Amino acid sequence: MLKALIFDVDGTLADTEAVHLEAFNHAFDQVGLDWHWTREDYTRLLEISGGKERLRHHWNVVNPGMTSLEGGALTDTINRLHEFKTAYYENAVNEGAVQLRPGVLALMNEAHAQGLKLAIATTTSPVNIAALLRKAVGPDWRQMFLAVGDGSSSPVKKPHPQVYLQVLGDMAMQPADCLAFEDSANGLRAAMAAGLQTVITPSDFTAHQDFTGALRVLPDLSGVSVAQLREWLAAAPHLPAATH
Repeated sequence: MLKALIFDVDGTLADTEAVHLEAFNHAFDQVGLDWHWTREDYTRLLEISGGKERLRHHWNVVNPGMTSLEGGALTDTINRLHEFKTAYYENAVNEGAVQLRPGVLALMNEAHAQGLKLAIATTTSPVNIAALLRKAVGPDWRQMFLAVGDGSSSPVKKPHPQVYLQVLGDMAMQPADCLAFEDSANGLRAAMAAGLQTVITPSDFTAHQDFTGALRVLPDLSGVSVAQLREWLAAAPHLPAATH
């Protein structure tokens, strides 16, 4: 029986990735790095979950001979870059650069009205979540969600299921009673590893990825109702849930 909906954030709730890309390139300028990520670069980098993880991966690619003695300085640089990037992103969201994807808010409101619980399971930072939902939903956005798992509470990134396992535990619910919503292959793998059936709404940055195993792959959530979700889940096989 469907009792809860669990949403990823970036790319799923909203088309945020283009603004994240702008924010990363702004950060590079701020610290004097001659990096510039193209849309194609960032599409590839999105296969790595987590902004700091993408920065570290790129650094290792362009500086393959880095020694372990430089590790502390690298961490400091990555943290500084991420601070500039996050500040730029938050300001852009506050100025209206990002909106929720079609059908998202309507489905959330219908689910809430029918007594379903809502949750978030993302690898992004708490600041990014708050910036988006404060603008899109209002200052009391947190009251809509029974549980919020993010990059600070679940540091092991997707495709590992840690954040989904945390959210399921916080809600005290079984995966068979929940549906996950994702836009990426890493997100799908994380949700499935936690035993969750998953609805995929690809973004422009993830449309090329492999979504084998998804419950449904849809352009967006326009016209999707709770009744449809109940039917899809009832007809779906149970997935084995991770225990780690």
